[in-house]
Amino acid sequence: MKNKTFNDIQFKNHPNGYGILGTLVVNDFTISVIAGPGCYSFPKQDFKSPDKFTSFEVAIWDDNGKFVTQDIFPGHENDVIGWLSKDDINDLILKLETQNAWIPEV
Repeated sequence: MKNKTFNDIQFKNHPNGYGILGTLVVNDFTISVIAGPGCYSFPKQDFKSPDKFTSFEVAIWDDNGKFVTQDIFPGHENDVIGWLSKDDINDLILKLETQNAWIPEV
């Protein structure tokens, strides 16, 4: 089975009218990736292609709809994390795909 990567994220126009939004389901998690004006991404432009951005804003939630970004990025104190590169996002996807790589605390 092929591992998922950033390239598997299907992007569309962000509902706010600026930038892009894509999601990817990985095991019991959903990764939301956005970029554009007002996002923790670069550049802060209204591009419609992920190829135009070098960094992205990411949020992760579990299958119950609970944000778990803080759990996956220890020490981070927000539901989103910004300025992740495509390689960072690939590492995150691999982490979530790898069995027992991350076990939520109960």
